[in-house]
Amino acid sequence: MVRMRGLVFLGLAVTVSLFPSSSSREIQVLDLMDVKNSKQSSQVIEKILMNILSINDIYLISTFTLPPRTGGVFFGIYSKPDNIKYFELSILGKLNKVSVRYLKGDGKLNVVVLENALLADSRKHWIILHVMGLQTLRSSVDLYIDCKLVDSKQDLSPLFDVMPEQSDSAEIRTPRRSLFRSQGSLEVLQLLLGGKLSQVSALQSCTFEGSSDILNAVTEANAVSISMLGQQTAQLMAQMTLIVEGLEKIKRNMQEQVKETSLLRNLIMECQACGFVESPEVHPSKCKERPCFPGVECEEKPGSDLGFRCGSCPDGFTGNGNHCKDIDECQLANPCFPGVRCLNLAPGFSCDPCPLGLTGHLMLGVGIHSARNQTQSCNDIDECYDGNNGGCVPDSMCINSMGSFRCGPCMPGFYGNQIVGCHAGRSCASGVFDPCHEHGHCVLERNGDISCVCNIGWAGNGYVCGIDTDIDGFPDEELPCTDNAKFCKKDNCRYTPNSGQEDEDMDKIGDQCDEDADGDGIKNVQDNCRLVDNKDQQNSDMDSYGDACDNCPSVNNNDQRDTDNNGEGDACDEDIDGDGIPNFLDNCPRVPNPLQTDRDNDNVGDACDSCPEISNPTQTDIDSDLVGDICDTNQDSDGDGYQDTRDNCPSIPNSDQLDTDNDGLGDDCDSDDDNDGIPDFIRPGPDNCRLVANPMQEDKNEDGVGDVCEEDFDNDSVVDFLDVCPENVEITLTDFRAYQTVVLDPEGDAQIDPNWVVLNEGMEIVQTMNSDPGLAVGM
Repeated sequence: MVRMRGLVFLGLAVTVSLFPSSSSREIQVLDLMDVKNSKQSSQVIEKILMNILSINDIYLISTFTLPPRTGGVFFGIYSKPDNIKYFELSILGKLNKVSVRYLKGDGKLNVVVLENALLADSRKHWIILHVMGLQTLRSSVDLYIDCKLVDSKQDLSPLFDVMPEQSDSAEIRTPRRSLFRSQGSLEVLQLLLGGKLSQVSALQSCTFEGSSDILNAVTEANAVSISMLGQQTAQLMAQMTLIVEGLEKIKRNMQEQVKETSLLRNLIMECQACGFVESPEVHPSKCKERPCFPGVECEEKPGSDLGFRCGSCPDGFTGNGNHCKDIDECQLANPCFPGVRCLNLAPGFSCDPCPLGLTGHLMLGVGIHSARNQTQSCNDIDECYDGNNGGCVPDSMCINSMGSFRCGPCMPGFYGNQIVGCHAGRSCASGVFDPCHEHGHCVLERNGDISCVCNIGWAGNGYVCGIDTDIDGFPDEELPCTDNAKFCKKDNCRYTPNSGQEDEDMDKIGDQCDEDADGDGIKNVQDNCRLVDNKDQQNSDMDSYGDACDNCPSVNNNDQRDTDNNGEGDACDEDIDGDGIPNFLDNCPRVPNPLQTDRDNDNVGDACDSCPEISNPTQTDIDSDLVGDICDTNQDSDGDGYQDTRDNCPSIPNSDQLDTDNDGLGDDCDSDDDNDGIPDFIRPGPDNCRLVANPMQEDKNEDGVGDVCEEDFDNDSVVDFLDVCPENVEITLTDFRAYQTVVLDPEGDAQIDPNWVVLNEGMEIVQTMNSDPGLAVGM
């Protein structure tokens, strides 16, 4: 059922029913306020799909009141399965804009933004969105607000070109109730398929320049079928018909008079040609009377209704050439920088100078095209970069901002303010104030804080220090620390270094100095599991480790190597690297590579191939530089141990090959380590968080260190105070658990290779017995 609407003319209300027909001048009205469920939504979409291939125009009309600075989706067609937007109209109340988004034929979403849409102001508004050219290669969109064209976009890719194949696979969405709240209302929301603007304007009680007048709108409305809503309505329509017929007669009479006037003018012109009228003053030139707008060309048109024709209005004006009205570019285009006053001229416009603290060019222009395509640009002036610290006192922070700057606190290591000046502060370096113990020393943190650390041979929290005979970080005796720091507790192995203070049997004697560390009654020198209670000392494979602590109890493996740390030694592990590929099928059995990538097809995976792009199945590497001989150029320009073909900084030594932003350029030769657009050291830097992206450079406490890296400079989740490498995200703590052994005397068998024991979660490593010389290399 199609909803009925009223049309007011000459004090009479006429109700018309608008049904679809073969005529392009008639409209099918779809009331979107009735769409409340999936079935109704499918019905509306089905009607759209039935008409979309035969109509050239679609209108969305609405009458509503929006609270200030609100907005949202007013109408949209979406795919149910994947939420694809076929078409969406949104009102952007805060920006005074209307957004139209629709799906193009290439599958991409196009966005059209219509300006000058002041709608969210708690006032009642009428809008018409007119989409034209649906059956052509390019479409256009016009936006009318309160019967006035406010913006238009032409030469668009066809709208509604991509639509759902089935009506039940899509849905209609209309405004949510929360959009209007207590101060808003939605009175009308309709979609009109086909018809002309004059018909739609009649529904909104509007007339537009260039459209038919009210008489044509009424005549067209009278041409559609009259809804039988009762005897009273029929009588009203009959009266209206009589009025329309009378107006038609008046119109025909006026047309007759126009024809007669035209014949009379032609007769006079013929008389002039025959010489009956000699005086040129009888019919003077129309253009001599200057009927056109100043600056507009006038062309004589004898025999026409006016006798002349005016050219187009000058740039910056709109009209018919006879009457031209100035275009307000400031209202329609906003060509000036935000906050700068736009002055409308006749013709044209001008922008005031850029605000204080900004620099830019003066803006002058004429016409809407100039206003839309040549906007004023204002750039910030960096007052702090003037060689005088922006006028702030020396050794203080000058903080630049958009259009301004301000003077901040003193630099780290200085005290004072902008009134008394900044002076060398009470810091470890100045010696003015030293809060640390006499056997401790001050450390100035990156953010300016002071911390204390005990000297070598002493242990504690830095404010209190005691003798540390074995130099393992724990004092020989308990210290009276107020913060209950763990480094103030008594060393459980006074003469033996044990930074982890391990005590397996909890007898308050550290394992490193306890003759029976596991408390099983068997001395460490005889115990085949010195840290695991195993009185039976069972040892199935007869290696150096009892079954209770042997990660391969049935296979002799004195090295106890466990590459994937799964508790099962490599000697008996069918998948040594734990990548899910059995050892006999794995092309890198000790390096995880589940994809088994092997670019050179030499049966050695890229993850462990010394020449991943050149076949070298033997992996020969004479100089042991981890680059196979077949691809080893031995060219290392910077001498950092990485040949140029594999060096991410071939001209700068960087043996760690650190690349924080993973852009293929090592930090040591990358001017922007975190890739946030702020250079590390050169202006407009330096970046206050060199290793953590923060393009806005937020720094609430103004200490020169950005908020995002205040306590953790490399963002590795370990605070700088505990981080052994606070500027390297790949290294956080000393860790020997993944050490590599370098045998320094590989020849002969006089002694065994070194046997290393890792303690304190990787921070301490101990060699337990005499052996050949060797190195353990860890992080």
